[in-house]
Amino acid sequence: MERWLIIHGVDFSGAESGGAHKIRIATRHGRSSPVQVERADRKGLLDRIRASAADGRPHLWRVDAPMGLAIPTLAEAGLQGWTGCAEWMAGFAGARDWRGGLRTLTRQEPRRVCDHELRTPMPPTNLRVFKQTWTFVCEILRPLADAGVRIEPVRPGAPGMQTVICESCPASDLQRRGWPHKGYKGTGDRPREVREEILSRAVTAGLVVPESVGEQAIADEEGDLIDALVLALEPASTVVPKEALIEGWAY
Repeated sequence: MERWLIIHGVDFSGAESGGAHKIRIATRHGRSSPVQVERADRKGLLDRIRASAADGRPHLWRVDAPMGLAIPTLAEAGLQGWTGCAEWMAGFAGARDWRGGLRTLTRQEPRRVCDHELRTPMPPTNLRVFKQTWTFVCEILRPLADAGVRIEPVRPGAPGMQTVICESCPASDLQRRGWPHKGYKGTGDRPREVREEILSRAVTAGLVVPESVGEQAIADEEGDLIDALVLALEPASTVVPKEALIEGWAY
């Protein structure tokens, strides 16, 4: 994808603290440029994306968080389309309030089409990810939609907009590439060895990683930096099904 001069891989956090600088952003300025890494909370991430939309250069933001809900869930809530879903979600006071309201409608947690096809770890309403889903949609995507940023594939951008934000999934990306996709998070020698292997494969795939960044990624037992680095690589080209225009898709 040569047209993407600047790719940002984002390991996201839906923590109630606002992310508390746990979010990791790995930025790649072109194919031969060393990747740059920074931390942010959700407000900082939003500010960075807004700034990229104003600098006149093409940016692709790949964020590890669900951007939508499964169509059966929307049907239970009487909703149609991604915009209606986002507005409904934003009507709740927070992620827990939203999940409580959702569970008065249904306790089913269906997977989206992309969750099935790309083998993502869990559906967007799952107990382990619902905070990521709500905060990504309500605190990041809705303001960016209002600013004319293109949200792929559910919302077109304003004319001339060169910044695109999309959902991505490191586990799915690793599986697609045939790289280790389990066992790299945790303490001990074996998880560390798997992180080393993933990093080595990313470098072989063209990611230019400074030595200090590589050392941090291998030492990071939670695997957050590895996830961000994987998402700084180019996504696969794909033609999405019609359901993705409502549910979202992971690139």
